[in-house]
Amino acid sequence: MQEAAPDQIHQLDALVVGTGFGGIHMLYKLRKELGLDAVAIDKAGGVGGTWYWNRYPGALSDSESFVYQYSFDRELYEQNPWKTKYVTQPEILEYLNGVVDRYGLRDHIRLETGMTEAEFDENSGTWIVRTDRDLVFRCRFLVTAVGLLSATNLPDIPGIEGFRGRVVHTGAWPTDLDLAGKRVGVIGNGSTGGQVTTAIAPVVGHLTSFQRTPQYSVPAGNRELTAEERRSHRENFETNWEQVRNSNVAMGFEESTVPAFSVSAEERERIFQRAWDEGGGFRFMFETFSDIATDPAANEEAAAFIRRKIAEIVEDPEVRRKLTPTGVYAHRPLCDSGFYDTFNRPNVSLVNVKENPIARMAEDGIVTEDGVVHELDVLVCATGFDAVDGNYKRVAIRGRDGELLKDSWADGPTSYLGVATTGFPNMFMILGPNGPFTNLPPSIEAQVDWIGETVQHVRDTGASWIDVKPDTEAAWTETCADIANQTLFPKAASWIFGANVPGKKRTVMFYLGGLKGYRALLAEESSSGYPGFVISADELAPV
Repeated sequence: MQEAAPDQIHQLDALVVGTGFGGIHMLYKLRKELGLDAVAIDKAGGVGGTWYWNRYPGALSDSESFVYQYSFDRELYEQNPWKTKYVTQPEILEYLNGVVDRYGLRDHIRLETGMTEAEFDENSGTWIVRTDRDLVFRCRFLVTAVGLLSATNLPDIPGIEGFRGRVVHTGAWPTDLDLAGKRVGVIGNGSTGGQVTTAIAPVVGHLTSFQRTPQYSVPAGNRELTAEERRSHRENFETNWEQVRNSNVAMGFEESTVPAFSVSAEERERIFQRAWDEGGGFRFMFETFSDIATDPAANEEAAAFIRRKIAEIVEDPEVRRKLTPTGVYAHRPLCDSGFYDTFNRPNVSLVNVKENPIARMAEDGIVTEDGVVHELDVLVCATGFDAVDGNYKRVAIRGRDGELLKDSWADGPTSYLGVATTGFPNMFMILGPNGPFTNLPPSIEAQVDWIGETVQHVRDTGASWIDVKPDTEAAWTETCADIANQTLFPKAASWIFGANVPGKKRTVMFYLGGLKGYRALLAEESSSGYPGFVISADELAPV
């Protein structure tokens, strides 16, 4: 890394990279609670993280609104009564901007400023961070809040550069795109693909959905909350959040303790139907029965119920066949606002690219292997993200002895507790690899609180730096793999294991032991004096 002149370097206590849910809360914690000189940077033109970029039609949270927000300030919570069961992208973006302004954080955020390099200076125990705006920061603590789902994954289609139409990724949706009356192709049918397909079908001229693997999805059940529900959310604030923090998936409902085969077939059907009617993917998987994610037979009962619903909804027999999944029900559980019904529309067609692969892109559309040209004006890539570590691989982060983070993670991203990784002292991650697989805001709050506590501990003890012990990280990686292998999730080709990115090694990237257990592990680590870390007691060298 090229040295910068001392007067060109901005000296800070801490630098936060990213301004989504995690980065905003971390900046608040560092400045307002710890009193540190901290700044956040973001390559985007506004705050919001994934909700800044994912502006595609139909973008919606899959967590219920009363738990898809911060809980650290009750007054903030009461001033923001969501009106619907789920929250749209514009509402979430407005909320996060309101939080930034409420706590006076905007003056301490540098937008359109992306981190390009970061290097740990062992002599001073500080990080030197370079950006694409010629700003250089030297900070004692570096916190990366770059998001799980923000490094876009584009398909490699021969000839795509010669397409006369427009190619867009849902994770970088242009504000000037008008789809009315257009011939639109959508590649992908995961959560994003389902949302955008359902939202744009009524306005486009024709929609062609290119799908590789049929998905299990249940109704979202989005609706206006009643006045009584909103009042209950306000009055039961402490009770609700205590339940969330002591649950597994942190979605705001009591997870079932009843095995699927402990009740009669008729009772199972009734419970599944009730969940289908109420809506919510996580509710269907975790509120109905306790073993859908762990027992193959129980899982098949849930899967078979969804297949029967698809058969009831989709009218055309061939389209129905292509939309009906046959494998294990073990992706992140999806919910939708009429996905299967969309394929009954006369202006919607379906191509199964496993049976009839995309051969190339022509000037006027996609050519499949059967020689058919699917004429398009716009191609929408709902192909997901290089999840968890994608953004880390796009910048040069060097730790002790100059080791690059992407080299350290060559065999798959690892960490300890999802918040720190060996060889990169004083660098903390929000939603790093092998963090909890839950509704994200409650997990983010747990991590931000722990990082803040740890930063204060390092400062109070006069230490220079804190770093994860290698055997600690290895043991945590093994723990996450062991827990994952007790579930059915590894049996599905899912982004949560990196399976959606060609050439990416499949590896465990989440802790599936639940938020309650995860919070207990964080608390144990700090209360025990950080036995999983090495803490240098050396005095800081002058900066």
